[in-house]
Amino acid sequence: MTGNTNRYSNYTTASTGTDSKDGDKSEKRDLWNSMLYSVASGKRLPEKNMLLLGGTVDSQREFLESLSNNDLRRSLDRNASRLPPVANSFALGYTYYDVLDADQEDTLARISLHTLTSPSPAFASLLQPLLTPQSIPNTLIVLLLDWSQPWRWMRQLREWILLLRTVLVSLSNESKETMEEVMLSWRDRGRGGGTNLDGTAAVAVPDSDLSIPLGPGEWEDALGLPLCVVCQNAEKMEYLEKTQSWKEEEFDVVLQFMRTVLLKHGASLIYTTPSVPSQLPSLIHSSLGIHSLLKKQPLKHNVIERDKITVPPNWDSWGKIRVLREGFDVELVSNGWSVDLDQPFPRPDSDDDDDDAAADSTQADGRERAGRDPQGSSVALYEEAVQDPTMDALQLAGRNTHSTQLEVETIDTQTFFAQQLKVLEAFRQKNDEASRETARHKPHKKLDDDHHLVGGGGGGGGGGEERQAYGSSPEPASPTSENVLEATPHMDTENLQAFFHGLMNRRGAK
Repeated sequence: MTGNTNRYSNYTTASTGTDSKDGDKSEKRDLWNSMLYSVASGKRLPEKNMLLLGGTVDSQREFLESLSNNDLRRSLDRNASRLPPVANSFALGYTYYDVLDADQEDTLARISLHTLTSPSPAFASLLQPLLTPQSIPNTLIVLLLDWSQPWRWMRQLREWILLLRTVLVSLSNESKETMEEVMLSWRDRGRGGGTNLDGTAAVAVPDSDLSIPLGPGEWEDALGLPLCVVCQNAEKMEYLEKTQSWKEEEFDVVLQFMRTVLLKHGASLIYTTPSVPSQLPSLIHSSLGIHSLLKKQPLKHNVIERDKITVPPNWDSWGKIRVLREGFDVELVSNGWSVDLDQPFPRPDSDDDDDDAAADSTQADGRERAGRDPQGSSVALYEEAVQDPTMDALQLAGRNTHSTQLEVETIDTQTFFAQQLKVLEAFRQKNDEASRETARHKPHKKLDDDHHLVGGGGGGGGGGEERQAYGSSPEPASPTSENVLEATPHMDTENLQAFFHGLMNRRGAK
């Protein structure tokens, strides 16, 4: 009988059982990790970035309030006191806010805002780390302008574009490739592709593979990032109309210049008014790819109402700009803008150009700055068409012509008082000299000789002579006020007493 020669090792069997238990535990651990990761990624908010450039500290806060609808959120949110602070007082500021859905309950995304108020070249190094291959597809640039000074818009826009060019050129090659892909996708929006102007998916139409070609002046100078220009405080247009005699022609010229230069960058444009509903949230959120899941808010253009202008990206064209008002040379302005952007940065005349003190520059400074603009500059053309009323008033005052402007140049109060004090001192000295001269040559009037004769006469003969002299004496003329004033202080009381004493003697002789 043949025995079983196979031998089994207890060690092998025991070790195999241990490995199977360890494998089950690792599989369970991986399963839990994957579940936790999926839950965490499902609750993770989409993160978007915004570079808020220009304006002031207060205007940036107003923009954030109008964008996030803080008034409505404060009434609905119990934790309104926990709203994030806005730290934009120094250099590169930061804040964030959550985009809520139409029901004000679900959060669609979180937007991180990096703010900058001055286009100083020193801040270029602060913007560069914010633009990475991961953040570029989710980044939007917003530039703030103000209707209180529309004559400075083109110059301000040029400084910011030159600063952004400096930052974008210094990025890595990977970042530049990402920017090129972003710009290609933006350029195809609303041109028969798969996306609408607001970034939503377009309805597929059979036999619609043809895309609309680019027109003249469109996307000739793409920045690499989407750009939106917001012109705040549109209610000041009425102030310009009443005080500066602006007409529809001036407002149309401003709009035509802005639309022409922004068309080269594929940018959007919108006018806003505080406390007035606008399409600003829809424009900004759609540019960042944020869309409501409950209520669709289509983005509509508006070029009719002058205080509610909305020009979405990829909607405008040269033909639509020409229709606004005849006589506008859109090609000349577009070519001139290319000349402006070919200038070095920083420019020699860009120092403190966007500072508040620049608004009080003199006429000579303004003409000198305009003279440094290159030949054919769109900025020079714009400032010639939309002139600063302060410069106009100074020019008219220098030519000594009649001006219908309501504003005047004022000086400091203390300086004015000092000048008037000198004038008053001169008047006082002149009056003192005149008074001393008058007192020196003032005649001292005395009584007539007949008064002396009447006062010195005595006896009967004397009385007859006195009567004859008294009767034959002519009637004295009525003294003038000047004579009375001059004679009164020098009246001789002794002669008066002698005169009346003589009269008494004359009556006694009768």
